[in-house]
Amino acid sequence: QVQLVESGGGLVQPGGSLRLSCAASGNIFKINLMGWYRQGPGAQRELVADITRGGSTNYADSVKGRFTVSRDNAKNIVYLQMNSLKSEDTAVYYCRNTWRGEDYWGQGTQVTVSS
Repeated sequence: QVQLVESGGGLVQPGGSLRLSCAASGNIFKINLMGWYRQGPGAQRELVADITRGGSTNYADSVKGRFTVSRDNAKNIVYLQMNSLKSEDTAVYYCRNTWRGEDYWGQGTQVTVSS
């Protein structure tokens, strides 16, 4: 009912920046709390940041001060600006939408931080 497509991943050197985008489509009335999760090699999926319709944000301690999540409700797009990237940020990043107990996930986009 809600489709999410991530883009913007790639290879970047430590200290560099990337901006990820997540475009939502389908039943736009179910677009609600949106967030970014990541899963690194041999690691569990973890919350990176999320954002409410009203713009309230929440960040993992590991990315606070370096990453910024934002959204454009008119375009149904959520962004993740990633600065000062570290090797430990290497992961597949997934976009998530939650509406009344229903979860929707994107296919993921690979972010690799390496020199």
